[in-house]
Amino acid sequence: MDLDTTHTEKMHLYNAWLPPPIAEATKREKESFARVVNSVKDSYRPGDPDSVYSTLKWISVIDLFIKAKSELCLEDVGALVEFGLQVFNVSCNKLFVQVRWGNVLVKILNKYRKKLYLTVHWRPLYDSLVCTHFTRGTGPEGWKIKQRHFETVTSLVRSCRRFFPPGSAFEIWSEFSSPLENPWHNSSFEGSGFVRLFLPTNTENQEFFSQDWVGDFAEIWNSIPNCPFWNSQWTAVLARVIKNYDHITWEPLLPLLFTRFLNMFEVPVANGGSSYPFSVDVPRNTRFLFSNKTSTPSKAIAKSVVYLLRPGSLALEHFQKLVNLLEQYYHPSNGGRWTHSLERFLFYLVIIFQKRLQHEQQATDSRQAELFLGRPERRSFVDVLLKLIGRGQYSKNEHLSETVVATTSILSYIEPSLVLPFVASRFHMALETMTATHQLKTAVTSVAYSARSLFFTSLSSPTVNANDPAKAEAIDLLMISLSNALLGMDANDPPKTLATMQLVGSIFSNMAALEDSTDELSPISAVCFSEWLDEFLCRLFSLLQHLEPSSVVNEGLNSMATSGTFLVEDGPFYFCLLEILLGRLSKSLYSQALKKISKFIRSSILPGAIAEVGLLCCACVHSNPEEAVVHLVEPMLSSVISSMKGTPSTGFGGSGFVASVTNKGKIAISQALEASIDCQLKVISVAISYGGPYLLEYRDLFKEAIALAFESPSWKVNGGGDHVLRSLLGSLVLYYPTDQYRCVLCHPDAPLLEKWTSTKDYSTNEPLTAPKWHVPVEEEVSFANELLNLHFRSALDELLRICQDKIHTDAGNEKDHLKVTLLRIDSSLQGVLSCLPDFSPSFMNGKIEDRHSLFLIAGAIGSKVGSPELRERASEIMHTACKYLLEKKSDDSILLILVVRIMDALVNYGSLEYDEWSHHKQAWKFESSAIVEPTVNFITSSHAKGKRRPRWALIDRAYMHNTWRASQSSFHLYRTSANVSPSDFVILLMDDLLNLALHSYETVRSLAGKSLLKMIKRWPSVVSRCMLTLTENLANPSAPEYAVLGSCKIMSSQTVLKHLTMESKAFTSFVIGILKSSHHESLKAQKAINGLFVKFNNLFAGVSRSIFKTSNSEGQNFSDLISQIRSMSFDSIGLHWRYNLMANRVLLLLVMVSRGDPVSSSNILSETVGHFLKNLKSQLPQTRILAISALNTLLKESPYKMTAEQLTTFSGDPAGNAKSSLEGSLIEIFQEDGFFYKTFDSLSHVHIISDSESSSSRGNQGTSSFQSVADKSITFFYFDFTASWPRTPSWITLLGSDTFYSNFARIFKRLIQECGIPLLLSLKIALEEFANAKERSKQCVAAEALAGILHSDVNGLVDAWDNWIMTQLQSIIVAPSVESVPEWASCIRYAVTGKGKHGTRVPLLRQKIMDCLLAPLPQTVTTTIIAKRYAFLAVAFIEVSSPRMSEAEVLLHKRLLNELLDNMSHSSAQVREAVGVTLCVVCSNIQLFASFPQSHPDKVGRSDVDDNEEWGDWSRILSEKADERATNIQNTILQSESLDAQADVAPENELKNDLQEDVKWMETLFHYVVASLKSGRSSYLVDTIAGMLYPVISLQETSNKDLSTLAKAAFELLKWNIFREPQLQKVVAVILRTAHDSNWRTRSSTLTYLRTFMYRHTFILSCEEKQQIWTTVEKLLTDSQVEVREHAAAVLAGLMKGGDENLAKDFRDRVYMEANLILKKKRQRNFSPGYSISYVHGAVLALGACVLSVPYDMPSWLPAHVTLLARFMTEPSPVRSTVTKAVAEFRRTHADTWNFQKDQFTEEQLEVLADTSSSSSYFA
Repeated sequence: MDLDTTHTEKMHLYNAWLPPPIAEATKREKESFARVVNSVKDSYRPGDPDSVYSTLKWISVIDLFIKAKSELCLEDVGALVEFGLQVFNVSCNKLFVQVRWGNVLVKILNKYRKKLYLTVHWRPLYDSLVCTHFTRGTGPEGWKIKQRHFETVTSLVRSCRRFFPPGSAFEIWSEFSSPLENPWHNSSFEGSGFVRLFLPTNTENQEFFSQDWVGDFAEIWNSIPNCPFWNSQWTAVLARVIKNYDHITWEPLLPLLFTRFLNMFEVPVANGGSSYPFSVDVPRNTRFLFSNKTSTPSKAIAKSVVYLLRPGSLALEHFQKLVNLLEQYYHPSNGGRWTHSLERFLFYLVIIFQKRLQHEQQATDSRQAELFLGRPERRSFVDVLLKLIGRGQYSKNEHLSETVVATTSILSYIEPSLVLPFVASRFHMALETMTATHQLKTAVTSVAYSARSLFFTSLSSPTVNANDPAKAEAIDLLMISLSNALLGMDANDPPKTLATMQLVGSIFSNMAALEDSTDELSPISAVCFSEWLDEFLCRLFSLLQHLEPSSVVNEGLNSMATSGTFLVEDGPFYFCLLEILLGRLSKSLYSQALKKISKFIRSSILPGAIAEVGLLCCACVHSNPEEAVVHLVEPMLSSVISSMKGTPSTGFGGSGFVASVTNKGKIAISQALEASIDCQLKVISVAISYGGPYLLEYRDLFKEAIALAFESPSWKVNGGGDHVLRSLLGSLVLYYPTDQYRCVLCHPDAPLLEKWTSTKDYSTNEPLTAPKWHVPVEEEVSFANELLNLHFRSALDELLRICQDKIHTDAGNEKDHLKVTLLRIDSSLQGVLSCLPDFSPSFMNGKIEDRHSLFLIAGAIGSKVGSPELRERASEIMHTACKYLLEKKSDDSILLILVVRIMDALVNYGSLEYDEWSHHKQAWKFESSAIVEPTVNFITSSHAKGKRRPRWALIDRAYMHNTWRASQSSFHLYRTSANVSPSDFVILLMDDLLNLALHSYETVRSLAGKSLLKMIKRWPSVVSRCMLTLTENLANPSAPEYAVLGSCKIMSSQTVLKHLTMESKAFTSFVIGILKSSHHESLKAQKAINGLFVKFNNLFAGVSRSIFKTSNSEGQNFSDLISQIRSMSFDSIGLHWRYNLMANRVLLLLVMVSRGDPVSSSNILSETVGHFLKNLKSQLPQTRILAISALNTLLKESPYKMTAEQLTTFSGDPAGNAKSSLEGSLIEIFQEDGFFYKTFDSLSHVHIISDSESSSSRGNQGTSSFQSVADKSITFFYFDFTASWPRTPSWITLLGSDTFYSNFARIFKRLIQECGIPLLLSLKIALEEFANAKERSKQCVAAEALAGILHSDVNGLVDAWDNWIMTQLQSIIVAPSVESVPEWASCIRYAVTGKGKHGTRVPLLRQKIMDCLLAPLPQTVTTTIIAKRYAFLAVAFIEVSSPRMSEAEVLLHKRLLNELLDNMSHSSAQVREAVGVTLCVVCSNIQLFASFPQSHPDKVGRSDVDDNEEWGDWSRILSEKADERATNIQNTILQSESLDAQADVAPENELKNDLQEDVKWMETLFHYVVASLKSGRSSYLVDTIAGMLYPVISLQETSNKDLSTLAKAAFELLKWNIFREPQLQKVVAVILRTAHDSNWRTRSSTLTYLRTFMYRHTFILSCEEKQQIWTTVEKLLTDSQVEVREHAAAVLAGLMKGGDENLAKDFRDRVYMEANLILKKKRQRNFSPGYSISYVHGAVLALGACVLSVPYDMPSWLPAHVTLLARFMTEPSPVRSTVTKAVAEFRRTHADTWNFQKDQFTEEQLEVLADTSSSSSYFA
């Protein structure tokens, strides 16, 4: 491995900006990390494979350094990566190890990818994936572990791809190109997934990607049409290749690529469906494994489009056309399921465009400069994007409107001259239409997001002239929005209020200072800030007074000071605005604001807005604590003290005097006074958060206020005191920034603006920008210690006195005293957080660890107060109190909850900080682009490496980074050393928490459980202490329900379940405990136990190897454990079925785990297999299904299975095979009397046949009818994904649904391979009986057994075929019963399924089965049997691997093809459908075979095919006959209709025989077309399908309803098909021909087809073809049939929307002139122009088409066109109705924007429009 040693890792900004003591300590982290790397390496011993587990404890420590953004040595990082990859590769069968190491490697590689130079080989990663997920022999791990494993390995591959060595791309393509040969086998989907995952596009592999490769790539992509999964994989590969390689010429491929891109967006075209009706069936597991989250790969398409853009390229022109076609679907009225993919498309277009520009601005390679985008390209691209943004701005879809706002902001820095006028116009428009509030919110948000670019444009733009109106317009917009913002604050409209606050916060975040400008030339001198501030505060006070709390105020323990209204709950905008505003005000303006706020606070008490008022005071104090404490805090303190002084006192607050009053009623205070005091205390608590040393002056007032609050008889006031004490302690001892919102650095190009910083561009040379921190001074620490003495030490003493001396005689008084005392302790702990030192750990050998080894990362939340001894004393007293309360007050939940909270704060050091960080982290998601300056800024030409943010936002993140560090600095310290164990005090509290976690109250149980789990996570060694208690609760019959619920809750945590894999004793007690818990009868307990078992099942990661030792420390050996569990898994012992199921499941897991252990006995395996075999005939359905899973997993050896060599020579000596270790015990079971009969019978009960079954329940997912989700997760193993059957897509619907379960068939196959022919003979009798049974469920089992036999390929199978199997199959073919046809078809399909990963190995009996099926049927059989035989043939031929057919298979195809062509006019409709479907399969196989000449050395078969002209002519013959017969049918029907009109006789009775023949033949052909398009095989039959277009279009409406229905079905599917050259020319010729057909219905159908055809082919049609189509449609505007004319107009509107602009312009001009001429001539007196109605109607329709082609825009030509159209209102119908409809549609689509669009009309034009409108006010 090479390392970039020249690059030293610089300190991250968040670490440089930490509080000075912590920033200094971070310098030790480099050395600490080096020590960790060495320790990790030492913990692994190459000779001991299990030592990889000992490295796992270091993973979270390594993760710590990454998250801490520590400054590390690159050599250490490189060494760690190298070691991690080594451990990952040697742990191929240890999934949990690979998941943990894989995840951490991904994080390291992603962070250091540009600084490390290493070589990673792809093959080990591929092998790891394959052996775990793509082979039959999966391990015992639970499905969640496997899912995580797959996600981890795929992430690791993506991270390592850039490090693959030269030649890797060639190897990977060679590896996966063979499965891609056959697009109709599921391995092709896997192949595409692997190509996408592994194919590297790094510089080392550039040579592989040639122009020829691009051609091969396009061919493979085209092989499967209309498959979202397939498109997704190849688009992702394409996008990476386009981005990374400049040497490939893409221009010739642009039309095809953009055709692909357009058609991947599944939108409704011309009133059609929005998704393809029959997308190719990709196996569920493949879809799940290879990412395919949406149907449209929007990100990959966007990446491809952006990187295809080059100076002089046609890509931009194509992109414009793409946007023209898609923009209508962004409009609010056209939303649907496609909106998400279109929203993502817009988002990624802008993000990737920005990334490309950033890369180009920072590039140093001048050779690539000619490919960079210049100003014209940028401008054009942004201009096109604005179309989508304009459409989507007011979308009803929240994600789209948010994306529009964010993308507008980014683009405003790239091309402000286009974007900012757009933002301004939309804002003014929204102000004019105040009724549409959602528009106003979006417009205000847009200005907020674009505020900085508006400022730059107005203050600094060097590119524009000083008098440029753009500057004035930008500043004007900002000032208008600032003044309008005051109107936006409305208590009744939360979204608008928050958007307004975001806008003001955004504007002020940019400004260096807020003061009244004396410089008249300053652009912002127009704003008088003192007046604005007064008005703002007045409106803010009014808003606060009218707020209503969002929820009922919680009176209980958890009522927080910050639980407020929407201002606090719905985002950080309110507090940010106050902080920024008060932080930026000049001294005089701040004093002005403080005076007003102080007056408001003194005069108003608002219990409904406590948090809001508190935050207002807090912002004042944070900005200038010196003044604010005097004017705000002191008056409030004095006021609240005076209010409390007159109230009764309990003496519980620490004064020493305890009131002896027993009657509580006498010491209460009024509700009004209580609410007032509570409100003031909570406001003070929020206000003083950042007071720091300025609070010391009022220390006596604070002490008095807190003491009075705790001594109040009101619990609410006690709670207020709690908040004040907590906040005061925090303010004194914690680190926090003090000058966060003040501007310290102005922008060099615009002195009035603040300079924003990026973490990536941070330089240590800018010391000015670092924040000033509150670092506690000695007096503050001293005051904090004093408060701890008053309210922590003394409260602890009081608590001990209450519990030990029992000082109270009255229970009520005692409870109140306990509550207040516990509240004081809790308050103190919550205030000082981890400033109170942690417990000292115990060192087992008495030796204390080296000081250096007890340091990982730096972190502290504040200065130390108190001592570890204080924490230890508190623990002892809390232990005593807990004991007392559980004994005397176990029914008092408030006291117990307080106890749990205190214990949590004591034992889980740092967890309170972690909770605060997590909560704050959630708030960051609200941080929008409003305070982000993107990496590229073309306004000031300043570009950066990362996003730039205001200083205050970065300080906020640094502050939270410090909070996180404080929570983690000691969390992992002691986990890695075996010498360290938790302190005795920790153990003491753990026992208490365990007792509380099993309490009868759910709230207490839940809180204690969470606290206990946090503790266990920090000290994993304590799990074993808990396990015994927990598992005993399950096994103990007398354990109460709540103890069971609590135990299950704790044991179902991942921490505990993970521990089971490490310790055999815990595992054994857990398993036995669960299996012995059936006596718990309550539903809740059973549900919890079942949930626990399912979770254990899903997260099972193996067991400790010590379990296999002959006799472990518990005295029970492994075989005894197995015997004990097996004894619980028999039906006969009367356990509930679920426990029987659980016992069987555990048995299976243990046997699978033991299989890899050499010590465990092989007897265990054979006994267990025998046990599960007997379970096949169990009375319990779920147990039977589990037995199926178990046998499929355990039967491995297959000694009788013939090898590939034996299969090719049909040889093999049965006697020579080694026997299976299981054979003896299995044969013994088989020989029991009637074993198979009973097994078949019990398995038949699993097949639930329902009439309503609409889809096949194939594979492993059967039996869903009677299984709950929980049962399924136990019974179904996480089977290897790709072994699911069928291995080819299922699309044949003529068979109906089936209940054929492939895993049942696989069992019989494995059993035969395990035991050979004797078993086959045992099966024979039962099979014959069940195959002839009347019940369908019995035939299902027979079909599965026969399928397993036929596919087993064992020695002696050929003889069995000759002796009895062939006869059995023949009898099935001619059996009269039809109900079980789907199952027998599946049986045949299974039997001929190709073997091997890619299905290319031919099964032993495939040829014989196909010969049997092709044998002619007796003459006497019914048509049902003929149809059944063809269905069997179709499914059998689907399984043939077409590219690699043998000579015999080719001849079979030839025989069948000739037979099918002869039977196309069969008299039975059922047979005709079967013939059509089978013809599709055979023809597509032939075509695919013909396309692979080079891969077949066997020339004999090939030449036999090539020399036969007849063979290759089937396509031409079908096309010619189709045309001829379609014409015959049409002509005959037309003649019949004319005869019918003359003779009034029904024509059906007189149709000739040859017409009947033609109709039947055509029906079969339509079945063939439908099957071709449904099956995904159409790309190989496209020649024939193109030839079928005329019959499909022309036979839509005939007197034969069946024929027309089929034609319509084919027509709907054809609309989705994309034709390429040379077929496209053929299709265009057919369209031009049918458009002139004599039958008007054919002309109309042609137009229907044209609407989608033109949309789908717009990029690949030549100009000449478009011109021809346009001319043809234009002629149809004057068609004799009204319907055709109207249809033609709709087509033309679509053509103008997304077609050729030159053709459209020419058409519009001609249409206008022509209509004008008609109108003029009609108005001339005494002049009769003689225009026919159709001619005038055509002209009006053409005008209407022009108007409707721009539904939401107002181009310059539109007013004249729409006015001219309105002038035809006086014409008779159908002209009048056309005008009315067109004008109404125009009115509807332009309603939103009419306010400003009407300015483009003259008064006269508006009057004309008003005359046509039913609502005269609209156009007024």
